[in-house]
Amino acid sequence: MAPTEMTVERKREADMTVIPNGRKRAYVTFLAGNQDYWMGVVGLAKGLRKVKSAYPLVVAILPDVPEEHRQILVTQGCIVREIDPVHPPENQAGYAMAYYVINYSKLRIWEFVEYEKMIYLDGDIQVFSNIDHLFDTPCGYLYAVKDCFCEATWSKTSQYQIGYCQQSPEKVKWPVESHGSPPPLYFNAGVLVFEPNLLTYEDLLQVVKITPPTSFAEQDFLNVYFRDIYKPIPSTYNLVLAMIWRHPECVDLDQINVVHYCAKGSKPWRFTGDEEHMDREDIKMLVKKWWEIYQDTSLDYKNFVETETETESKLNPIIAALASKDSGGDGLTSLAPSAA
Repeated sequence: MAPTEMTVERKREADMTVIPNGRKRAYVTFLAGNQDYWMGVVGLAKGLRKVKSAYPLVVAILPDVPEEHRQILVTQGCIVREIDPVHPPENQAGYAMAYYVINYSKLRIWEFVEYEKMIYLDGDIQVFSNIDHLFDTPCGYLYAVKDCFCEATWSKTSQYQIGYCQQSPEKVKWPVESHGSPPPLYFNAGVLVFEPNLLTYEDLLQVVKITPPTSFAEQDFLNVYFRDIYKPIPSTYNLVLAMIWRHPECVDLDQINVVHYCAKGSKPWRFTGDEEHMDREDIKMLVKKWWEIYQDTSLDYKNFVETETETESKLNPIIAALASKDSGGDGLTSLAPSAA
């Protein structure tokens, strides 16, 4: 079997990863365009392998992703799923970042109903500890990490203007007298634990058609749509880098599971260190950790699978011998004294 064929076959086997009740789980990310964001997805795939995740990575891609990039993802063990773009109503106000408009297409992942539960991860995220246990969160909710309102990109919000942030609400109290009840909790959409569902998917696409876009595009939309079933999870599952200098009292880098390289200038594959805050030693350390995973050839899918296969081959005789002993064969179990 040729290497590419073997890789595709192994990928299909990975797609069949199931839990005891027969339902499947998977991580999922999103990729668009012909630029270098595929490097982030490759880094993510290798990071999940490094922490020995039991589940595959699905990549929802738009039609404009080049064939070359698709093949790279396949050879890295990813399950590539092409999706159609989702276009919001015409926006008159503009987005915090112009490219946010393409992110509405992420709504398509609710259609992946062959999976019982999925964990969405942005392509500029790296996983440094195994987070498979998030799949075991109670069903019926959307889980995500609370966002921070202290960056200038939030300047149009009341939270920013008041100086209030849900990450440290004790610092600046919400002025109930002048502004009424505090705003609902607001999550960052870079990490989502969710359950695909066709009814939800169809409703999402209908509601987005009549919902005027706002600064943070699909993230704002998802926050409103899932407001009643949102459950916060600790920030260790989605460390937005600005938290390091905005809320240092909330960050312990030794306890971080997931790093989100979304601060300006922080994308590891584009990193120069020239932008504001990017000359910090902790930021440089996190970028270095990303590169160590990306450049580790033992984590390339083909090499990883071959290593795992070799390990299994070595362990099989040992497992067989232990099974023989447990069944009363010629091993230690048969030498144990009989009961009086």
